[in-house]
Amino acid sequence: MEDLKKFSFLIVDDMSTMRKIVKKLLRDLGADRFVEAVDGKDALKKIVENKGGPNEISFIISDWSMPNATGLDLLKTIRGSENFKEMPFVMVTAEQDVAQIQEAIASDVDGYVIKPFDQASFKKRLALAMKKRFPQG
Repeated sequence: MEDLKKFSFLIVDDMSTMRKIVKKLLRDLGADRFVEAVDGKDALKKIVENKGGPNEISFIISDWSMPNATGLDLLKTIRGSENFKEMPFVMVTAEQDVAQIQEAIASDVDGYVIKPFDQASFKKRLALAMKKRFPQG
């Protein structure tokens, strides 16, 4: 798996407990740069605010179900942006509906983690997302 220290992770979830859990898992895997957002709208704001800075967002981990703008809304916006369309994006969600998963895949999500999850499954999905986005890495 890629060295996680080279990424600045944007963790998007309306529940602070989930943001803390994801942050701890990432920290345990070696990551050390994080930005948090409470929904897709806030996430877009944080991406713009951090562009060009030491915490410039380079990897997004987002919940699906949030107020204002969902994880899928965020994914579609990111994939539609010339500046950010290649950014790795992993969806972390309790949603198990096949149609929703297929929509995320059709929107070019790099990974999909179903809650509840453990560190091993989270790490595996992260590694697969990185391999998809950085095949030589």
